[in-house]
Amino acid sequence: MFEPLQSGLGRHALADVVLLGAIAGAVGFWVVSYGLSYGAESLSHGLLPGLVGAALIGAPLIGGAVAGAVATALLIALFARDERIGFEAATAVAVTAMLGLGALLALAPSTPQRLAELLFGDPLSASGGDIAAAAALALLGGVALVLLQRPLAALVFDPIGTPALGVAPGALRVVLSLLLAAVVCIAAQGLGTLLVLAAILAPPLAVRRHVRSASQAVIAGAAVGALAGIAGIYASFELDVAAGAAVALALCAVAAIGSALPARGRQPRRAGAR
Repeated sequence: MFEPLQSGLGRHALADVVLLGAIAGAVGFWVVSYGLSYGAESLSHGLLPGLVGAALIGAPLIGGAVAGAVATALLIALFARDERIGFEAATAVAVTAMLGLGALLALAPSTPQRLAELLFGDPLSASGGDIAAAAALALLGGVALVLLQRPLAALVFDPIGTPALGVAPGALRVVLSLLLAAVVCIAAQGLGTLLVLAAILAPPLAVRRHVRSASQAVIAGAAVGALAGIAGIYASFELDVAAGAAVALALCAVAAIGSALPARGRQPRRAGAR
C-alpha cells in the first residue's frame, strides 16, 4: 500500500498524475460537449516532432510540445483556407504530416533511447519542474473553468440564445481551445502523445450517465481522472508494468465501467436534445 510513497519516484509520479488527471478530467467534459474530441486527438499526435526535436537538442520538452502544437495549428489553418479541402481533411493532412515528420526524426541515429517515453509516457520520470508545471496548469485551469462555467454551459445547452446573454461564442471557443492545448502539451510529458487522449476523454465518459448538471460533471470528471491516475501508478508498482500504459488502461477501465453501470440522475443535455 505504501510502496509508491516510500520512493521519491513514486511520490513524484502520484503527484503528477493526480494533478494532470484532475485538470484533464475537468476540461474533458467541455471538450466532449463541444465536439472537440477529434481536435484533441489531432493535437496530441501533432506534438511528436516538437517533442522529438526538443529531446534531440536537449531543450525542455514543454517548449517542444508548444512548438509542435503551434506548427500543427498553422498547418491546419493553411490547408483549411482551401474550401475544396475543408477543415476535417485539413486536420487529417496536417496531423499525418506532423506525425510522419516526428517518426522521421525518431529514426535519426542521434535520437535518445528514451524516445518511447514521448509516445507512451512515463510518470515515474516526472521531475520537480514537471510537477510544478502540472500544479500551475491545475490551478490556473481550475480558476478558468470556474470563471467560465456559466458561459460555457450557456453555449453548450443554449447556443442560439447565448449571444443575447452577452457571451461571444467565437472568443469562448478560442479560450477553450487554448486551455485544451495547454492540457495536451503539459500532460503529454507524463502520459505521452499516444495516451494523453485517455486522460481527457475517459473521465467524462465515465461520469456522464451519473450526474445531474454540468458542474457535477466537471467535478466528478476531475475526481475520476485523479483516482484513475493513482490506480494506474499502484498497478505499475504491483504488476511491474509501464506506468504510462497502466494509467491509460486505468482511465479506459473507469470509462467502460461508468458507461456500463445504470444511469443515475438526469444527465446534462444540450439544448434541443431529446
